[in-house]
Amino acid sequence: MDSIQELFLSLPVLMVISALIAYVMATRFNLYPVIIYVSKTKGLMDVPEERRVHTSQVPNLGGMGLFITFSLTLLLFVPFLNNTVEDLSNILSLLAATIILLFLGIKDDLVFMTAKKKLVIQLIAVSMVCILQNVRISNFHGLLGIGELPYIISVGFTIFVFVLVINAINLIDGIDGLASSIGILASLSFGIAFYMAENYLMTIMAAVLIGSLMGFLKYNLSSDRKIFMGDCGSLIVGFLLAYQGIGFLNINPELVFEYNSENSSILLLAILSYPLFDLLRVFIVRIAQKKSPFDADSNHIHHRLLRLGLNHKQATMFLVVSNLTLILITYFTINLPINMSLIVVVCFGCLLYLLPFLSVFEEFKGEEPEEITPGVSGRVVEVKEDGAIIIPINERILQKETIGQHRNYGSLNTEPERVAKNTFPQKNSEKFKYYANEEKVLLNPLDKTTHIDQNNLKTE
Repeated sequence: MDSIQELFLSLPVLMVISALIAYVMATRFNLYPVIIYVSKTKGLMDVPEERRVHTSQVPNLGGMGLFITFSLTLLLFVPFLNNTVEDLSNILSLLAATIILLFLGIKDDLVFMTAKKKLVIQLIAVSMVCILQNVRISNFHGLLGIGELPYIISVGFTIFVFVLVINAINLIDGIDGLASSIGILASLSFGIAFYMAENYLMTIMAAVLIGSLMGFLKYNLSSDRKIFMGDCGSLIVGFLLAYQGIGFLNINPELVFEYNSENSSILLLAILSYPLFDLLRVFIVRIAQKKSPFDADSNHIHHRLLRLGLNHKQATMFLVVSNLTLILITYFTINLPINMSLIVVVCFGCLLYLLPFLSVFEEFKGEEPEEITPGVSGRVVEVKEDGAIIIPINERILQKETIGQHRNYGSLNTEPERVAKNTFPQKNSEKFKYYANEEKVLLNPLDKTTHIDQNNLKTE
């Protein structure tokens, strides 16, 4: 009996069970369906704007579900851990900070807030764990010739890192699945390191966040019950990743032999490389264009991938695989001198994340949308096996992932309506209708006979 009890209380089993419970809580208790229903009933929706990549209103309070699943599951497993008073105090301060960020995000999702106000509230939340609980970066271990940091500089730099990561995650939350997938990859990386160091609390925290994000992904990638993470979710995920990252830096080197933990700061940069690189890149681009670095635009790497013809899932997969590749490269070169390892991360990171901007990919890029000429009421954007996708003239052409290489005009009815799938006609014959792909756009049927040619659509 004792052996069974020890098995269930072992760290690997607790990791798996905690992740599964968080996932089940998110997917089997109608948590997100209730949030979606209330959001639609009360009109608490994300409305398409010029720079958005969706064309319909979608609930954007998914962060509420994330917070509920993460906090309840974490509290459920606290009694099974050998916690000290300090650990319990850290958990309470952590949850208090996430609550502050949750309400900040909810307000920003529903009512626009200025960047200055959001920054002040973020600083308050971050200070609760940095100052009150002494969670901070204290040593650079020789990176750029810097060693032990004075207390004031240590606290200030730690707060800066928290705010940087929080907003980096917030900025990459622009397409379906990206922020949550990067969060899963980062938490898995941190969780493995915490497991090696036998840090029960941080290991369970990483596992619970993975389960919570996987549960959210089920709805974020859904076609009929879609929900966005929103600022209330991305701020929490960014905060928890920063918290884990600083805990990762503070792992005792004597407890870990699988990698050179003295160079853990380089590995941390690799784990969070995509959001940090994308943040730095868009800031440089905006400043070069003489704009405020805080002005929102569509210059992110994921926007570039959409313009190259990838859909949301493909773009997310490309960026996650790129991030994972950089983590593996860094891990296998971690024994290099720390500054040399930094050069390796920067060089390979630039290569991986700037790859979509190479001119060689221009030939795969679809044509840019043309101006709609007078008398034409819509645009064919993609031909599929059993129909085609059209965007009416009165809808913004925002769903970049649907824009393919087959572009021409079709004559459409003026009133938009959703049209069911129809059997694809034989080439160069028969009438057929257009249909919506995963409820992303409102479409109209053709009101004239349309002939299909492999590369063009012509209306008689």
